[in-house]
Amino acid sequence: MTESYLDLTRDISAGIQQLRTEIPDTLRGFSAMAQAAGKPGVLDAKTKELIAMALSVSSRCDPCIGYHAQALVKFGASRAELAEMLGMAVYMGGGPSLMYAAKASAAFDEFAALAAPAAA
Repeated sequence: MTESYLDLTRDISAGIQQLRTEIPDTLRGFSAMAQAAGKPGVLDAKTKELIAMALSVSSRCDPCIGYHAQALVKFGASRAELAEMLGMAVYMGGGPSLMYAAKASAAFDEFAALAAPAAA
């Protein structure tokens, strides 16, 4: 890496700002998706950012790493939490895709059905 992640995220943000004027509908849609996915629910925001960082590592996306590192600090993640998540990212290798997300969802549903109490 030849530049800092602070510089990289600043520079990418400037490029994204230009895209906001050139393809506003696309960027509005992306922002809406990011807000919906990041909204705390069953998983809190920090956990979701840990997941995003793991995906950033597996995707080898330097700007993503910068943005999610910044968010993890904001959400109070510890160095130990980061290190443990990075261990999983290294273990898993490559990045998940939509096809494998669908498979993971189906596998969860299959095991959940086995664990569900029988209807009376």
